[in-house]
Amino acid sequence: MTNVPSPMYSPPMGKIWAKGYELNALVERFTVGRDFILDRELLPADCAASVAHARMLATVGLISPEAAAAIESELRAIAAAALRGEVPITAADEDGHTVIEARLIAALGDPGKQVHTGRSRNDQVLAATRLYTRERLLNILERLGLLVSRLLDRAVEHEKSVMPGRTHLQVAMLSTMGLWFASWAEQLLDDAALLKTLFDLNNRSPLGSAASYGVPLPLDREYVAARLGFNGVQNNVLSVQSSRGKLDSQILSGLADVATTLGRMAADLILFSLPELGYVSLPEQLCTGSSIMPQKRNPDALELLRAKAASVGSWAGQVRAIVRNLPSGYNRDLQETKEPLLRGMDQTELALAVAELMVGDLAVNVDAMEAALTPGLFATDYAYQLVGQGVPFRDAYQRAAREYATISVPDAEAARLQRTSTGTPGNLHLDSPRAALHELSAYVAQQRERHSAATADLLGVASVLPVEGPARQRE
Repeated sequence: MTNVPSPMYSPPMGKIWAKGYELNALVERFTVGRDFILDRELLPADCAASVAHARMLATVGLISPEAAAAIESELRAIAAAALRGEVPITAADEDGHTVIEARLIAALGDPGKQVHTGRSRNDQVLAATRLYTRERLLNILERLGLLVSRLLDRAVEHEKSVMPGRTHLQVAMLSTMGLWFASWAEQLLDDAALLKTLFDLNNRSPLGSAASYGVPLPLDREYVAARLGFNGVQNNVLSVQSSRGKLDSQILSGLADVATTLGRMAADLILFSLPELGYVSLPEQLCTGSSIMPQKRNPDALELLRAKAASVGSWAGQVRAIVRNLPSGYNRDLQETKEPLLRGMDQTELALAVAELMVGDLAVNVDAMEAALTPGLFATDYAYQLVGQGVPFRDAYQRAAREYATISVPDAEAARLQRTSTGTPGNLHLDSPRAALHELSAYVAQQRERHSAATADLLGVASVLPVEGPARQRE
């Protein structure tokens, strides 16, 4: 089929909802917002979903196979250009959907006008966002796994490196740097378990929901879901549209949990690196300096890791606040949920990469940690020593409270080895988090293969993410 427009072809209206009247310029600027910028990043995913939709339309007889083939060929070309950052979207275009359809009509004529059959911009943006988010979540889970692996390696390295454990920031009981490293690995694995659940909720096809109520056409929603590599369809079409924003806030909440874990780990490292403690030395290349004080080496990266937890959490709260009082069905309020979701994924992925660098390169000062061991750190050990001699615990507790300052610091390694129960400094039981990490890695690899195969089938490439990354796309 030729790609020459038909003689009856005329250039499309500027907007795909146009009905022959002009929107007030101020209202247009207000309603378009930043969609024309954000959608540059979603264009390849939008094209992938459109290819699957066009194939389905041909399968059920709503458009000809020739029209579907022409649409697919042109969508692949648009996606390839978009992946290179070569498809501009202006405020006058309103959004990426308009640009895609306008390009199809300009290249194909009447077949290009058929691509929107049976769908709304509402399920179109949902499909694009879910495809894009699926790949971003896989990247985040993969990055999280790399950090966990690094933490567990360092836990093995410092399994015997004793240090003060603290509660309320006060010296509490004997700990090890191995316990500290492993604790963050296991917390991140817990965060990953939640993200996997959110990944599965996201990995359902919304296409066919239209503007919340379906359409009077024999659409094969299951066919589209299979082509896009989704687990299946999100069943109820009204629920599909009402889940937009809600799912975004849930994903952001999961990302905020990851960011919170990283922020708390960073807070510890800031304290550990204080000259007064000196438990760790931060790598020079990851620290900045002062503009006025020559001696300063500032833990800025760690401080920003701590702050990013608040940022990602605030975006989750922002999206939740937008949707919490909305009536069912699509509402334009949902436009405001797109950017927080994209920003949250950006910042979490970047934070994980920075944390991995920091954990891998920081130096642990074993001598400084050992020097910080005081008699008070072993007061509880002394109480249990008395318990072993037959003294009731409460009496032993009172006696230790009076006498701990008079005891000498025992052999720290012997004290560590007395802690034999699972997950304690003397028995880190790293087989458990190693197994969880292996399961996570296998899950990511399986989902990545499925996503890449679907994307390659639809677009001829294995990714829907622009090659130059989100920061450039959203300037």
